[in-house]
Amino acid sequence: MTMRNASMHAKTPTRSKTLRRLSVGALALSLLGGVASVEAQAASAASRPPARCTENGPNFWAWIDVNGANLRKGPSTSYASRGSLYENDRLNITCTRGGWYYGKILSSRTGLKGWGWVRHDMVLNHH
Repeated sequence: MTMRNASMHAKTPTRSKTLRRLSVGALALSLLGGVASVEAQAASAASRPPARCTENGPNFWAWIDVNGANLRKGPSTSYASRGSLYENDRLNITCTRGGWYYGKILSSRTGLKGWGWVRHDMVLNHH
């Protein structure tokens, strides 16, 4: 092999390196696409009432009437708490199930955000 051929050969990636790079690139795109899909599904799910609702709308604002009301992941005390709400924190209630309201936090003293369930007797403006 001449010196010229040797230097050209050294600069050209081997076929296995090229395939490896393409595989890593495809995997990265696949993972990014999966993350975008999960984020889109989460955003879509957050904008509609959960399947556990038995009565949807009309939407109304509610103010928390106690200190330390649990915002839960589901409509009973068996569901985990997402955090605590305090007197005068506001929710936009979108649906109900039994004695529970599901809504989005509009303002929270502690900065808690998102959606969750709260017992109806913890809110001042319930219907």
